[in-house]
Amino acid sequence: MEEELQQTRSSRRKRRPRIGRFLFVILLFLAIGIGIYTVTQYSIGYKIADTEQKEPMDFRGDTLKQGQRENILVLGVDTRGEEQSRTDTMMIFSWDKQNNDMKVISFMRDIYADIPGYQSYKLNTAFYLGKVQLLKNTINEMFGLPIHHYALIDFNSFESLVDIIAPGGVPVNVEKDMSEKIGVTLTKGQQNLSGKELLGYARFRSDSEGDFGRVGRQQLVMEVLKDEMLSIENIPNLPKFIGATEGYIQTDYSRSDKTKRVLDAIVSGKLEMEKMTIPVEGTYSFKTYNHAGSVIVLDKESNKAAISEFLKK
Repeated sequence: MEEELQQTRSSRRKRRPRIGRFLFVILLFLAIGIGIYTVTQYSIGYKIADTEQKEPMDFRGDTLKQGQRENILVLGVDTRGEEQSRTDTMMIFSWDKQNNDMKVISFMRDIYADIPGYQSYKLNTAFYLGKVQLLKNTINEMFGLPIHHYALIDFNSFESLVDIIAPGGVPVNVEKDMSEKIGVTLTKGQQNLSGKELLGYARFRSDSEGDFGRVGRQQLVMEVLKDEMLSIENIPNLPKFIGATEGYIQTDYSRSDKTKRVLDAIVSGKLEMEKMTIPVEGTYSFKTYNHAGSVIVLDKESNKAAISEFLKK
């Protein structure tokens, strides 16, 4: 009897190492498979966008200090191949990584801006005159806001990236019928929008809200895209998406930095996003100048204080 018990124990001891080795082999093959998939999808995305890889523009970002929010100037440009273009979208993404907190500041493109070295024009003219560095300097001086990095995307690239990260479409509750001057026809109601449709939604301004309504929709689009990027079901699309950003997005971030920030956002969990628009309500008026057209004249000190307070919360 005792001899049978010893044999049983010996048999169990032999089985356990075998089970452990089996699980190790399974996990090893799984890791290899995930690695191959990630590299392959990244390469596919890279090749899709790498028709003419975009070189970083001249940009001298402010130094990011320990514990400081990281401010990224995000620009959307409607370019049709011309040398100079104006920015249709101007946002600061301010990220407090430690507290997993993202704040977004949108700047109206018709703000009457003091552009260093030039006559005052609309804010989006700064990019036309001196690309991203001059726009950065203009925002720096007007609002006392440090800018550490930039990212620029044209509209065609935006459409492609949306379709990569969310091939089934992005869920948006379209608040009204839209079609004028946006290249697509959207009907009121909840629907999944393709990249082209989502861009059209973000650009629509042919209603009583004008540019203010458009800025609000741009902010909504950024939020739903953030949710799509961080959703579990879209994680398999991320390697291809990150690969495509190499050719579709101009930025001063290195390739590894871009990947690291996407992974940081995913690992940190749900990324909260608060939004504000400059100018804030009650701090501006409309004027018309011969050289600049219809502009928004704002109280700079009031808006500067509002930005400072917003980022402190």
